[in-house]
Amino acid sequence: MYFTQLFFTPVTTPVTTPLTTPVTNSTFTPTSSNVSNSTVKLAASSVDTAALEKAVFKQINDYRVSQGLKKLTRNSAIDNQARIHSQDMAKGKVPFGHTGFSQRVKAVGIPYSSAGENVAYNYGYSDPVTTAVQGWLKSPGHLANIKGNYDKTGIGVVSNSRGEIYFTQLFFR
Repeated sequence: MYFTQLFFTPVTTPVTTPLTTPVTNSTFTPTSSNVSNSTVKLAASSVDTAALEKAVFKQINDYRVSQGLKKLTRNSAIDNQARIHSQDMAKGKVPFGHTGFSQRVKAVGIPYSSAGENVAYNYGYSDPVTTAVQGWLKSPGHLANIKGNYDKTGIGVVSNSRGEIYFTQLFFR
């Protein structure tokens, strides 16, 4: 399982650096994504990526609410850019990471004051969403994005022929 995160702030706004904020509710554990094992077989053709995206969204918002933060709203334009990035990583068009982040943010086409991105991939887990979200919550940089002063998000989940599942979550304010 691999994770990476990135913060981006436009030139007109002071740069926010990743914080090493500890989890204030260390007992929070994301609940199962409720995606049945019959739905998620790790052969790429049988992964219900839309269900996985919804599960990521729910787990992230459940965490935010547990921390007294406002829920994020999902935005279809942001979802689309997140999906494209996950697809490009899954196909090997770009390396795993944040290549093209600033272009993705601009391509969304909505006004913003800051944006961030978390990515992950894993394979072989019966609940890949919970695995990815728990990994993000244990990482100070990812956690800073999850707890950040954002109000919109987009999520893209893609699997490839090797059964690897790629996750991209973009955050906007």
